[in-house]
Amino acid sequence: MGPVPRTLELFYDVLSPYSWLGFEILCRYQNIWNINLQLRPSFLGGIMKDSGSLSAMRFLTAVNLEHPEVLENVSRELWMRVWSRDEDITQPQSILAAAEKAGMSAEQAQGLLEKSSTSKVKNQLKETTEAACRYGAFGLPITVAHVDGQTHMVFGSDRMELLAYLLGEKWMGPVPPAVNARL
Repeated sequence: MGPVPRTLELFYDVLSPYSWLGFEILCRYQNIWNINLQLRPSFLGGIMKDSGSLSAMRFLTAVNLEHPEVLENVSRELWMRVWSRDEDITQPQSILAAAEKAGMSAEQAQGLLEKSSTSKVKNQLKETTEAACRYGAFGLPITVAHVDGQTHMVFGSDRMELLAYLLGEKWMGPVPPAVNARL
């Protein structure tokens, strides 16, 4: 039996391609490094004014509140839409299509889209974004590592080697050569 999992919080916005890089790398390493990866959808516009991802990030917040088991897949599909296929992720139909492609039923997705405009979801996204700011965020992604009773904030997706060092783990590049790694 390995060491107790350490917790990493990844604050991200699907409008940020750098968030996507950090997201994919941490998803691949979560089993290798034995980390408890907590995905924290945040609003880049709350940190850097005038970002256009509010509707998508509210939807991801609703997903996180009601169906956290699909948050990784829905987040990835939104990134694929905006950064691989140049599709709009601000429109409700695009968000619904991403959720369905990620494995949600049309009914689940529609219900979460409706909940995206509730004060509960809006307040949760605001609280998550404010938490990122309290950690010192000035952009996204940030990864917050909770290791040995200390908290370390790492900005960007290009500092995974530093994160590995903080965890006492080996950095094997963005695509680790492990059988149990997720690609």
